[in-house]
Amino acid sequence: MTTPRVQPRSNRPTPWSRSVAWTVRIISIVDDDASARTATARLLRSVAFAIYEFASAQFLALPRLGGTSCLIVDVQMPGLSGVELQEYMIAHGHNTPMIFITAFPEDQIRVRAMNDGAINFLSKPFDEARLLECVEQALQRQKVGITRDQ
Repeated sequence: MTTPRVQPRSNRPTPWSRSVAWTVRIISIVDDDASARTATARLLRSVAFAIYEFASAQFLALPRLGGTSCLIVDVQMPGLSGVELQEYMIAHGHNTPMIFITAFPEDQIRVRAMNDGAINFLSKPFDEARLLECVEQALQRQKVGITRDQ
């Protein structure tokens, strides 16, 4: 099976712009705030990522859950919280790198998420360049197969 390749849609410099052909990377965004989810998706699409958007942990029903290269998740959502989603993923053997975003940063939750292997814990509104750096770090972690224990 051939891996799809895409060209960047933007001339904006990114950490990835060194390569001519890109492998499609799927980024899943789980955030109950539609405007934040849409803005984040728009940013990531501008640098040629394939995006799945979810308003809740319905992400878990995705048939190819393992196909997600990076998960960007809000901390506070109705139903399953971002941290509970992280716990579920760990308990079920999914090592998808996670980046947390929140409008309500709490140190106790940040420490818990980071100790369980989160790439970062960003406060809304977050800096776009910082989010892109975190995504690049997540993709590098996934590429070399680093697990939460390493």
